[in-house]
Amino acid sequence: MTEIARRIESAKRSAVVYRNYRRARERAMTRLSNAYPETYKELLEQEKIVDEQMGKKWLDIDGSTGQSMDLNSSTPPTGGRERGQASSDPDEGNNGGEA
Repeated sequence: MTEIARRIESAKRSAVVYRNYRRARERAMTRLSNAYPETYKELLEQEKIVDEQMGKKWLDIDGSTGQSMDLNSSTPPTGGRERGQASSDPDEGNNGGEA
């Protein structure tokens, strides 16, 4: 195996390990945000403030800096259950799995 081929294989393994870690981390973050929604919102707002103080902008997918992330909205998100509705399965829903 040449040096370049060895480095490519090593990079592939590293990419797979990191991808799997990110998947598991995203699922865990989603489950935590569902279990503790108020705490999650508070922490998210704190992180947003810190980012803005450091000069990092929170951009929408289209690049705009509008207030599309309204955390205090009185309407529930579309496609989900309203807050307070019981679930038959605590792990039911989008828990950060593959798209």
